Amino acid sequence: MQLKQKKSFSKKINLQLHLLFRQFPAILYILKWVCLCSLIGLCVGSASAGFLQSLNWVTNYRENHLWLIAFLPIGGFSIGLIYYYFGKNIEAGNNLLIDTIHNPKEIIPFRMAPFVFIGTLVTHMFGGSAGREGTALQMAGAIADQFSKPFRLIEADRKILIISAISAGFGSVFGTPLAGAIFGLEVFLIGRLKYDAIFPAFLSAITADLVTKLWQTEHTHYHIDFVPEISFLNIFFTIIAGVIFGICAATFSKSMHKTSAIFKSKINFPPFRPLVGGTIVALAVCIIGNTKYIGLGVPTIVESFEEQLPAYEFALKMIFTILTLSAGFKGGEVTPLFFIGATLGSAISIFIPLPIGLLAGMGFVAVFAGATNTPLACSIMALELFGVDCGVYAAIACVVAYLISGNNSIYNKQMIGEPKYKRFLNQKGKRLNEL
Repeated sequence: MQLKQKKSFSKKINLQLHLLFRQFPAILYILKWVCLCSLIGLCVGSASAGFLQSLNWVTNYRENHLWLIAFLPIGGFSIGLIYYYFGKNIEAGNNLLIDTIHNPKEIIPFRMAPFVFIGTLVTHMFGGSAGREGTALQMAGAIADQFSKPFRLIEADRKILIISAISAGFGSVFGTPLAGAIFGLEVFLIGRLKYDAIFPAFLSAITADLVTKLWQTEHTHYHIDFVPEISFLNIFFTIIAGVIFGICAATFSKSMHKTSAIFKSKINFPPFRPLVGGTIVALAVCIIGNTKYIGLGVPTIVESFEEQLPAYEFALKMIFTILTLSAGFKGGEVTPLFFIGATLGSAISIFIPLPIGLLAGMGFVAVFAGATNTPLACSIMALELFGVDCGVYAAIACVVAYLISGNNSIYNKQMIGEPKYKRFLNQKGKRLNEL
């Protein structure tokens, strides 16, 4: 009897050991990425905190010393000189990160981080219209890729590393770790997700966000006062709004690339481009007589959730942003897209019978979704920023805007993994700049 019990116990032990050894590769995978993602989260979260706090200081200083806007052309010329002589191989910015995920080659130069950090602060100090997402992503990518050699990462792992860095940068700079993780997984390949990077992306984004908060860095809070019950009529109105947001996103992306091409074709010496662009923007600010459409524009975004704004608000912000970034100033497009989408949503409440705050929130995420082809990340962002009540409306608006925007994006190195429509099947596997 005892012999049988011993044999039975031995079989159970062997079975448990067998199951453990079968799961051993997964355990090693988790341990490896816990170590790497902890480093990424610590470094990127700290960098984002420093950047956000610096950006707040620069913005406040400019608003208290408006004469600085007159020096925007000189600031632009300085940025242009730095990148022309020392940063030609990092000038592609976010497109370089996307390109590295698709085809990893040389390690991303670390100088991308300080260059884009300084360039963005100069842009905001002197009154350019730009955001912060591009800076956060480039800083994150440049920092994280330095771990590739010490950890002897193979090509497949290096792709995951860059995705994790993008997730960490996005999640920490906006305080939306879940959206940041999905954004990193979604942004480089339209229509598909890279599932073997899910764990590193989420862990990096969550860790970076926690580190940023530990540095006592505040994020802007938005609030939608009232969300109506879901009905067929309200869904119909949401689809109409999504179409408008998608057209706006496509217009912004196309205009960005066309204006950039005009600057490049008309002005051969790159540092002169931000000099000319900065002159135009500075003169426009003087003519308009206020600083509403430069910088991040966060106060106007918050205002759009509370009252109906005129239609020209989104158009002016679009013009200022396109001129600033196409000329060669540094910064991101996303916060300006938030401004454009939120103010457009607020404006269309004049003929779409949905609450102003809800339309502003839908526009906030949907224009961004259409301009970056990331509807899932933007839907999750709406939940993190505005609460779960608006989830259905935001998701519908994001998906519709994504479909309506077609093969347009602010990131022209994105690859089509799954076409949006059957008639685009022949474009599968191509980059947007190849179409």
